Amino acid sequence: MIRLLQKTLVCWLAAALTLVPFAYFGTESKVAHAADNGLALKPYMGWSSYSLQVYDGPEGNWTSEAKLKMISDAMREKLQAHGYEYINIDAGWNGSMDEYGRPLPSETLYPNGFENLVDYIHNNGQKVGIYLIPGLSKEAYEKNLPIYGTEYHMQDIAAQPLRPADYWDIDYKIDFSKPGAQEYVNSIADLIASWGVDFVKFDSVTPGSGHNDLSIDARDDVKAWSTALSKHGIWLELSWALDHNYVDFWKKYANGWRVNWDVEAYDRNIGMTQWSNIARLFPDAALWWRDAGPGGWNDFDSLNIGNGQTSGLTRDERQTAATLWAIACAQFYTGDDLTNLDSYGLELLTNDEVIAVNQAGRPAHPVSMGTNQQVWYANNGDGTYTVALFNLGTKGASMNVKWSDIGLDGAASVRDLWAHKELGDYATGMTNIYLEPHASRLFKVTAKNGTSKVNDDDTGVNYTGSWTRNGGKELVQDAQDLNVMIMESSDATNPIAPEVSNSAESLEQAAPESVVETGEHWVIYNDNHPSVTYDTYGTGGSWGYSSGRNPDWNDYQGDVHYEVLNSRLGALALIF
Repeated sequence: MIRLLQKTLVCWLAAALTLVPFAYFGTESKVAHAADNGLALKPYMGWSSYSLQVYDGPEGNWTSEAKLKMISDAMREKLQAHGYEYINIDAGWNGSMDEYGRPLPSETLYPNGFENLVDYIHNNGQKVGIYLIPGLSKEAYEKNLPIYGTEYHMQDIAAQPLRPADYWDIDYKIDFSKPGAQEYVNSIADLIASWGVDFVKFDSVTPGSGHNDLSIDARDDVKAWSTALSKHGIWLELSWALDHNYVDFWKKYANGWRVNWDVEAYDRNIGMTQWSNIARLFPDAALWWRDAGPGGWNDFDSLNIGNGQTSGLTRDERQTAATLWAIACAQFYTGDDLTNLDSYGLELLTNDEVIAVNQAGRPAHPVSMGTNQQVWYANNGDGTYTVALFNLGTKGASMNVKWSDIGLDGAASVRDLWAHKELGDYATGMTNIYLEPHASRLFKVTAKNGTSKVNDDDTGVNYTGSWTRNGGKELVQDAQDLNVMIMESSDATNPIAPEVSNSAESLEQAAPESVVETGEHWVIYNDNHPSVTYDTYGTGGSWGYSSGRNPDWNDYQGDVHYEVLNSRLGALALIF
């Protein structure tokens, strides 16, 4: 027997559909929309060698077999159960090149062979990354070495006149319009894949990396490396300080991109990083957050918060950095010595509730950037919000957060994610939350009743085709209650069954009574036929059927009423 429940929900889904119809939900929302190579459905978690390379200098040998095995063991013991899995080896891993101009690992750093190290890390249940830059080596060019598997040589593929391919003028630029250029990149990708490499940090990418004026342009390199690495399932991470004007290109070909300069302080007397290098990331987070999602994520560099004696940050600043990385869904990796974490650092790096915010992939954005006391939030699409409070000022301050500022009209319960503590219910928001300078709080806010609003800044819905909202005149915000009808999925009269016939009788049975009487427009979405629409015109209406999207939708500007048929939200009826 059909059970019918109509209830007004506090639900982002309804409002999001008001703004972005023909959206795909459920498993479809996990499809990569960036590099689209099946990788980076979530921000990666792990460790990178570079911060310790800077902090300890060459004598630290943080790219050596011995140190990397030590880090791998420490990760397995302390962090791996919380999601950390990448061991990324930065610049300095290679020693020479082979007869085809391909980089080879240092025999000094890896006396037992690089593949032995890769096997060790893999056997610990982790993945291995290495560092590369654009171009071809000048030595390979001078020797005019052959390109593996082809009739071409290095001088055949170099851009003429010769010019730099990178910020430091280490390599010559490649002309990818020339035969053999893609094959050269492919040959390196094939080689490192044979070693078992899972990840490549591709550095000195331009526009960016100190060259935002197209004087050096590495976009052809990025495209070539993306093509070569994707077939091996190797993650491509771009660095550094990428120019946001070209974000669509980075998203198309990469799985991640550094948004700013190095986080390192480059001064051992200061520490691995410093507060100013954390604070400057807030404007970047506000600029880039819309661009992060399954397939590619913003990279804020290493999260160096594991040991107060080395990090260069206070306790409050360490938590604030972790909070920012979490709410921004930035790549969550540390550069700390994992064998020397203090208890507070370990607590910060292993808070599963905070990690869950990062891994959920719903980047937050600020209510306002016009103050040092900032409220950031993300609408999670399930009646909950992630809310972070930051005091970026130099003196303590009391802060307030109003539910109306985050799009919620109604009461909500609050959980403190750092403290793992329920704080109770709040009718309209939270007041007088005191924060020390550079301190932060992180909450999960769960709506109890009322309505949820979305606007052009809320993410999580993707649509296909050339559809534009409201004839290109997008709404600032909108809100809509959601009526839910829960029905037995096994009931033979379920109106969303894919075999529903296109007859007036059957459709009148399927449609709500008010629709049949008023002749309103009714759109049905279901799991198997997401774009089937049924239209009725006139009182009592004759039914029209279209297997495509309704051409009148683009011009529609009125109120929309939603009915969810089936408790799995697998089908939606849109009535307007």
